[in-house]
Amino acid sequence: MRTHLPLTALLPAAALLLTACGTGTAPSSGTDDADAGTGPLTVGVSPVPHAEILQFVDDELAADAGLDLELVEFTDYVQPNVALDDGSLDANYFQHEPYLAEQEAAAGYDFEAVTPVHLEPLGLYSRTLGSVEEIGDGAQVAIPNDPTNGARALQLLADQGLITLADTGEASATVLDVEENSRNLDFVEIEAAQLPRSLPDVDAAVINGNYAIEADLSPAEDAIAAESAEGNPYANLLVVRAGDGSDPRVAALAELLGSAEVARFIEETYAGTVVSARS
Repeated sequence: MRTHLPLTALLPAAALLLTACGTGTAPSSGTDDADAGTGPLTVGVSPVPHAEILQFVDDELAADAGLDLELVEFTDYVQPNVALDDGSLDANYFQHEPYLAEQEAAAGYDFEAVTPVHLEPLGLYSRTLGSVEEIGDGAQVAIPNDPTNGARALQLLADQGLITLADTGEASATVLDVEENSRNLDFVEIEAAQLPRSLPDVDAAVINGNYAIEADLSPAEDAIAAESAEGNPYANLLVVRAGDGSDPRVAALAELLGSAEVARFIEETYAGTVVSARS
């Protein structure tokens, strides 16, 4: 099942009523059902590719595993953790380890990463430029404004020789850590979900894989530069509250997400724009 949240998902959690698919009531708080390990498992997801991958699991694999999934879609990177923390969700699937660590440190969450599922290579896109070499002096480059994805974007630019960064650690660099900027790039920090819309207004933009896919952009075909999947620390994770990893429903979902069937679905559906962590 799938519940679609509109842009009001960006509002504070206290103003949210997450509605379970077809019930007209809020999703399970994860207390009675989660303690018993029974009932639907409510998972918060980004629409693409996370919801699509879990919909495949729900349609093709979950019944045989005795698993009932309810999917709740979010359009931002903040509310899925808020909802997991307050018990509106049993799990979420949208974030990578550096972002999870940053969120736990900033908000005091006590979460547990259950398993990595897939990687979405970050890409550098442009409406007007055909290569990195064409990026000129003073070009405006948009990057995500959240700390971990901003650092990831800067690392991609550094890997392409556009800038050099101070040795602060790959996951913590900010624009203040740019040591050499020979092309005088003008960095524009924008909320990640809005980056595809920014493309007409900047010379280039570093866009997260899920938002690129939603905008019909392919890291493999449309990006003028993209992350390598090899040794990449940014695999997206199935995450639960600390201690809930032993819930048999969570264990069943983790096993299905690591299956050959899901790896094949990812490969055949996304053709390199999403890469299975199983690969």
